[in-house]
Amino acid sequence: MNKVSELKKHLKRGSVYRRDDLAKWSTSVDRHLAQLVKEGVLEKLSQGLYYYPQKTVFGNTPPEEQKLLRSFLKNGRFLVTSPNSYNSLGLGTTQLYNRKIVYNSKRHGEIKLGNRTFDFQLKHHFPSKITPEFLLVDLVNNLDRLAEDHDVVLRQVGSKIMEMKSDKFGSALEKYGTAKTKKIVDSLMNSLSMEHV
Repeated sequence: MNKVSELKKHLKRGSVYRRDDLAKWSTSVDRHLAQLVKEGVLEKLSQGLYYYPQKTVFGNTPPEEQKLLRSFLKNGRFLVTSPNSYNSLGLGTTQLYNRKIVYNSKRHGEIKLGNRTFDFQLKHHFPSKITPEFLLVDLVNNLDRLAEDHDVVLRQVGSKIMEMKSDKFGSALEKYGTAKTKKIVDSLMNSLSMEHV
């Protein structure tokens, strides 16, 4: 029992741990972790991922999203977004989606961590924080997945591009746009410039 208490001394409430992080404080880490989970000290979030919950009068609080993802991916190089973010662009998109997307360079696919499911998408290029220019490019990248009327959305996208600083948008398109997105934006801009002739 002393060994478990020893391991417990190193735990900090609100922290998410990988099994490997805790192995250095235990000679029999799997047995000790199983015991701590059984006692309700730790919560198992997924294979090899544990949470030492903060307690409140309402019960245990879930882990902070950033801490959870940082521990799971073993680094801070990721960007969390959702198709709901597109609604902030003012393009008339109003659908609500129950999807959290995590752009990262390590994992791919839908993965459940605790009681939350994340859609991990492998990407080599994404910004450290969301900007309107990135969101607009990302929307066109993911147009096929949206429940909105694509033609209506694209018309709005064209107007929005005209409002934006073209160098900022152009840079975001170059860095984060797929080949298909670049083609769509190109033909959008061509048809808009024809309309203004």
